[in-house]
Amino acid sequence: MTPYLRPRRSMLYVPGCAPRFLNKARTLKVDSVIFDLGDSVLVDNKEASRNQIVDAILQGGFGRREKVIRVNDLDSPWGIDDIKAVADIGADAILFPNIESRTDVIEALDALDRAGGKHMPIMVMIESPLAVLRAEEIASASDRIACMIMATSDLLTQLHGRKTPDRLALHYSLSHVLLVARAYKRAAVDGISVDIKDMHSFELACRLSRDLGFDGKSLVHPNQLPYANDAFTPKPSEIALANEVIDALGQANREGRGTIMLNGRLVEHHHVNAAKRMLALVEMIGELESA
Repeated sequence: MTPYLRPRRSMLYVPGCAPRFLNKARTLKVDSVIFDLGDSVLVDNKEASRNQIVDAILQGGFGRREKVIRVNDLDSPWGIDDIKAVADIGADAILFPNIESRTDVIEALDALDRAGGKHMPIMVMIESPLAVLRAEEIASASDRIACMIMATSDLLTQLHGRKTPDRLALHYSLSHVLLVARAYKRAAVDGISVDIKDMHSFELACRLSRDLGFDGKSLVHPNQLPYANDAFTPKPSEIALANEVIDALGQANREGRGTIMLNGRLVEHHHVNAAKRMLALVEMIGELESA
């Protein structure tokens, strides 16, 4: 099972420059809060935003929600200071932007370790053609990589692609990064949708990435939350089937059979593994939503 397994149906970027949004995040039905020090924060507000995020996390009140901090680029004027400020304040992971190589991962981990964050997992943003091409190099760089997050808006711009409902321009990149993530047992989360009023397209994007195999969607507005959570939440019929698969193949194994036909479909051991993973996530989702 994937290390650092937990629900990431919805990962909401919350800019550190907006105390009202930071406070509201404590009440939202979101799996992961990404406290953002990056592009959403103007240069003049970088340091104040850093202090506000530190204060918000130390104050607590986010329940079981995953707390992720997106720092600025390491080579920016703020990146190292960001890491020093947030390395040991109780966040669940640090998200590093613009990761394009194994070297970038190693440098990010080194900076985090020197700041007192040796215990922390990291997440990496895949936001350029070069990052997509080097996805395997990135994913294999460290087992502390908990999640690979697509930055599809940036990527689409750099591809000179067009935004279409079927997301055709992104198909290869999404599939390639997902394949790499699964090969190295990393979680994989799809990128944002910038049209926050077009919920029809957003819902379609959620379901397309779910069917492809992604764990969830990153978001920029609370209004998108219900659609992402619904798309990536196993339905009662899926849960029932998962239990049926486990029970039926378990019985078949005890009778000396390695495979069975269930409801007209061949069931093998890998289906049991998938069913157990789903049920583990369902239990985690229940705990998250009841907190």
